[in-house]
Amino acid sequence: MAFLLGAVAFVVALLASVMLHEGGHLLTAKRFGMKATQYFVGFGPTLWSRRRGETEYGVKALPLGGFVKIVGYTPLEEIDPADRDRAFYRQPAGRRAVVITAGVVVNLVFAFLLLMAMAMTLGIRHPGTATTTVGEVGACVPARLQDGCGKDRPPSPAAAAGLRAGDRVVEYGGVAVGDWKQLRKAIEDGPAGRPVPVVVERAGRRETLRVTPARVDGAPFLGVSAKITGAGYERAGPVRAGWFAARGVGLTVAGIGKVVVDLPGALPRLFSPDRAASPGGQVGSVVGATEMSGQIFSSAGTWRDKAALYLSLVVSVNIFLGALNVLPLLPLDGGHLAVVGYERARARLARLRGRPDPGPVDMTRLLPITYLVVVLLVGYGVLLILADILNPLRISP
Repeated sequence: MAFLLGAVAFVVALLASVMLHEGGHLLTAKRFGMKATQYFVGFGPTLWSRRRGETEYGVKALPLGGFVKIVGYTPLEEIDPADRDRAFYRQPAGRRAVVITAGVVVNLVFAFLLLMAMAMTLGIRHPGTATTTVGEVGACVPARLQDGCGKDRPPSPAAAAGLRAGDRVVEYGGVAVGDWKQLRKAIEDGPAGRPVPVVVERAGRRETLRVTPARVDGAPFLGVSAKITGAGYERAGPVRAGWFAARGVGLTVAGIGKVVVDLPGALPRLFSPDRAASPGGQVGSVVGATEMSGQIFSSAGTWRDKAALYLSLVVSVNIFLGALNVLPLLPLDGGHLAVVGYERARARLARLRGRPDPGPVDMTRLLPITYLVVVLLVGYGVLLILADILNPLRISP
């Protein structure tokens, strides 16, 4: 039930994010006197609609996004002569640029405000410090690190050696360890498949156990997690919350940039066990994000942990929508903005040469590129959906 609730919550948040984006276009277009005839949630057959003024608001059958229809968004559209002066393409370049970018701005502002609200209500999470004290002992050796314990999986090396939660590791393979970082390095540098002496402090006494690490995803695997100390949340005031939100938006945008650069190399590994090993492989579809939201709601964390993870997912979706739409490719907002910029540059050059304004760009010449971009985006989306079904990403425990 919790999983289903999380999945539904994400779908609702996604639709709200898309409609906020389209709402930015709608409100600015109306503010400048352009004519917007439709504002709908979803696509396909209309389930419900109501007209207010000259705009029809409604809900369609397929909850896959939403749209706003502004009269004359391109010169290719046939429009009523009575609406000719209010057509989008006939407006000054500055106004068109504002309408085009308004959706992106709304998504980024919403993400910023949501992060601020999280910092001031839930609080800013301190991850705490990982110690050499064992927090949990894994039950088995998984086939992959992101997998659970299936049937016929062997017991984890830590469980087989008798390690217990609460044991403090003092030495590993003859190397003294004082923190979790040192312990991890000792495990990674040690052998796999051969017994290793591990000195632990248990109930005030030291004991030596012999652990035989397995190999998972190409690295030695013990099957223990660290006990975390000092973890918690601290509510922030408006100034600190604003700084936290600005930093969060900036880091997410930078992360999306790394993902875009890494995408070509990540495509061949979408269906391999090491899919999540690179930034590009960690990109998911709507199906994957819905699955992840369900995992968050059904996880064993506290309500605050779940709320923070879910809202962070919503923030990421809004920033992604904004970042995707600034790409200078038609039919994305960035492509339309690039057309406006090109028209203004061409008009300025004509004026310097004493020639008349050439007018709007011939959009028919851009249609082949537009169709190619649509095919690539849809194709990549389908590929991600298949990857999320056959090789899903998992949230870290």
